[in-house]
Parts: sequence; C-alpha cells; structure tokens
Amino acid sequence: MDLVPHPDSPHSDNSGGGGGVGGSASGALSPGASSAGAVSALASPSRYESQKRRDWNTFGQYLRNHRPPLSLARCSGAHVLEFLRYLDQFGKTKVHTPACPFFGHPAPPAPCPCPLRQAWGSLDALVGRLRAAYEENGGRPENNPFGARAVRLYLREVRDHQSRARGVSYEKKKRKKAPAHPVPAAVISSSHDGNGHHYYEHQMPPPPPPGAAA
Repeated sequence: MDLVPHPDSPHSDNSGGGGGVGGSASGALSPGASSAGAVSALASPSRYESQKRRDWNTFGQYLRNHRPPLSLARCSGAHVLEFLRYLDQFGKTKVHTPACPFFGHPAPPAPCPCPLRQAWGSLDALVGRLRAAYEENGGRPENNPFGARAVRLYLREVRDHQSRARGVSYEKKKRKKAPAHPVPAAVISSSHDGNGHHYYEHQMPPPPPPGAAA
C-alpha cells in the first residue's frame, strides 16, 4: 500500500527481527545471545501488525491535519471517504479514462496520460486493517466508520470501475473440485415365488481384486 510516509514509521517491516545474526563480528553467537535473539523474534510484531500500526498512525496524522481538526470520536464514514480519495494522489496504478484508446486494455502497448490511482486491492486491504485498528484502540464496533455502508459502496464502485478501465477481473476464481470416484450402483434382481409375487434383492457389486487401484 503506497501511503504517505509517516515520520514514526519504521524503515523496514523486519526491523529488530534478527539483524544481530548477520552483524556478529566473529560469525558465531553465544548461547545467551542466541536465546535473546529468539525472544526478540517472538516479541517483534508481525508484518501485518506493523503495517496496521503505520496505517493507523497515517490516519491519525490525517485527522490532525484536517481543517478543522477532527477527533476520532467525530470521525464518520464520510471522513473515511475523504481520506481514501486523498490517498489517490499517491497511487501507482494506471486507471484509464473512457476517452483513452487503452480503456479496457489489460496490457497497453504505449504510455498514456491517464491518472495514477490507488489500486482497489490496496484500498480494500487498508480499510480492513483500519477497521480492526479502530476497535483495538477503543472504538465501538457499532460506531466503526470503516465499516460504514458508504465505505463499502465506494470500494465496490472503485473495484468495478478499475476492472472495466484496466481490463482485469477481480472475481475470485472458484477452485475446481476433484471428481469423486464413482460408486457402483447396487444391482437389483427380482424373483417370484410362482404365485405372482415378486421379490427384489439388492446385490452390491463384488469388491475389486487384490492389488487393484482404489
């Protein structure tokens, strides 16, 4: 997600996650240093958590810079939409306009002056992280602005527009189920007792010979 750089953001997602291994002058670690490195690795946040923290800090900075400044308690779905549109200026995904000759072309053969935007997938993932961060920071689920209906509709509109403009499909591909082995049908035989009464017997097919594939 190509967001606005934040001064408090770490330079790497893996900062502190084992940099001492390659930085040892002797090339070997003592048992104490090894166990300390293991504890540090366990305590370091995951890549998802690090990204979520940076996104939350970026959104907080946006609220502080808003005119007039906004508190989190007053933030609504409309403010979330303003934030998402604000991020478009930092996007890196070419979205063709209807007048562009490459509209709907998945692999344009030449450059064009169409604007760069945030990709739908990046915005969708961002909203998911901020929605979780909002509740982790004390927000009530029923008041979560990132789960507002207007935000969902906006993301759907961006997805459909970019799908048409870029000539790509965002629909999830359904996995084909492996064909199940056919079960032989039971054999039904009939007999009669000479008085006109028929009897039906179900006979299962014989088992496969030894060594045959299941």
